[in-house]
Amino acid sequence: MEEKNINNLRVALVHDFLNQYGGAEKVLEALCEMFPKAPIYTLLYDKEKMQGKFSNREIHTSFLQKLPKFFRRRFKYFLPFLPTAPESFDLREYDLVISSSGAWSKGIITRLDTMHIAYIHSPMRFVWDYNEKYLRDERKEKLGFIIRPVLSYFRIWDKLAADRPDHIIANSKYTRSRIKKYYRRESEVIYPPVPSPPTPLPNTGEGGNKDYFLVVSRLSAYKKIDKAIEAFNKLELPLVIVGTGKEEKRLKKIAKKNIKFVGYQKDEKLPEIYENARAFIFPGVDDFGIAPVEAMMHGIPVIAIKDGGVVEIIEEGKNGEFFESAMPEVIADGVRRFCENEKNYEKNYIKQSVEKFNKERFKKEIIEYINSKL
Repeated sequence: MEEKNINNLRVALVHDFLNQYGGAEKVLEALCEMFPKAPIYTLLYDKEKMQGKFSNREIHTSFLQKLPKFFRRRFKYFLPFLPTAPESFDLREYDLVISSSGAWSKGIITRLDTMHIAYIHSPMRFVWDYNEKYLRDERKEKLGFIIRPVLSYFRIWDKLAADRPDHIIANSKYTRSRIKKYYRRESEVIYPPVPSPPTPLPNTGEGGNKDYFLVVSRLSAYKKIDKAIEAFNKLELPLVIVGTGKEEKRLKKIAKKNIKFVGYQKDEKLPEIYENARAFIFPGVDDFGIAPVEAMMHGIPVIAIKDGGVVEIIEEGKNGEFFESAMPEVIADGVRRFCENEKNYEKNYIKQSVEKFNKERFKKEIIEYINSKL
């Protein structure tokens, strides 16, 4: 690419799906603030589920958007077509394309002189280190003889797709190590942005007097929310669960009366819920974990599995506690240890420990990275 000023670049943003709001979408929001004129290209856009998010943006969707709503909300019916969807985007008019990818969008095809920077939230989780667990957790072991060849096909495509970006950014050191192992590519770590809580913060919320533990998560199988529910069923301590997902019905069936589901909560309501929790529960292995950092920004300690990106965030005994595996008994033991040490946690220290993950730092590091590559 000939030398250009970043302010004069024609920029496009590419994102896997806009059909649920989570950590990856918060990264996209920050990129949108940085490039206010950049259109968004995404495989599917569900305006209803996005609750008004990105409604002021120019959004281009793939051919999958033309399918009837019944199929658009049931990925299994068009899974084999997903690799071709990002390849169908026409990105010829742009100088810089930034993809925000947990699976598909890094597979876009760009002009020879277009710079493609991929921000990788995770190598395609369900085809690499999670592949056999995926069959088990999704209760599809009986269909393994059909699904395993499909997963092999996706692994081949995913490796080829990961060769397409000119540069790769990882959202954590944990993700960087997985990119190195599965894609054989180097990447630079830029931690995702976590919005700072509003001030002043409300002093009342869900539960009122810090009498509950908290989960904020998509209700997906790999998040292991069922294991946290089983642990709190045994502990008989109050647990509030924020979020929606395809596991919701099953999770509600196994939860006892001490567990409360409050569904999707708007951004303006979440600070109140965080602020009034005793601790945040994080049972699943994730590549970073924006929700635990959000909790810490409110001075709330985190009780998490000792694996994945959260290991880079938690200082044991200072801003959180670890448990060794996502087994109900082990999670319960981690909660008991927290209760014994709860008085030793300092709210101000917890907040200070995660100041480095703020949104302004993310924007600054992304701009510096782009300038270094131009």
